[in-house]
Amino acid sequence: MDYTAKNFDAVDFGGEVDYSSYQWFQEPPPRPEPQPVVQPYVPSEGVIRQNEAFDFALKAAPNVLYGRFKQYGQLGVLAWCSEFGEMIDSLKELGFSGNMFVATRVQALKTCEDILKLKLDIKMQIILMYLSSQVARLRRFLDGGERQWNDYPVPEFPLDYRAYGTS
Repeated sequence: MDYTAKNFDAVDFGGEVDYSSYQWFQEPPPRPEPQPVVQPYVPSEGVIRQNEAFDFALKAAPNVLYGRFKQYGQLGVLAWCSEFGEMIDSLKELGFSGNMFVATRVQALKTCEDILKLKLDIKMQIILMYLSSQVARLRRFLDGGERQWNDYPVPEFPLDYRAYGTS
């Protein structure tokens, strides 16, 4: 059997189309209107100071948390989490207003990693979960929930309630 490029029935009316009287490229395409020049963003002195203050606080946060744990134990971690939540709210406000610098965002993500790397012996699982949820809340805001993080501590709930006695 003989196969060709046309393996289906085609109608050919014959003859070529005469384009000799057609005027090609007589009208130039419309030019796009020039876009207005956007002025570069120049932050105010207050915004610069605010980002610097957040950068300082974020760099100090893991040390402050560790100090609170050493001084007050698990309850110190709980109190620190509350303060950290207030800082997260302020960071979110800074970000929503369009004034968060990239360096501040990068430092906040690094702070989250540093907090979770701390070797804190937290036995009360609710405090461990609260700490993890605060870090997750900041990460969700900074990354938009696109990245999956797997460095959170795993809660260790007792599986057998009788192992802890009920006397």
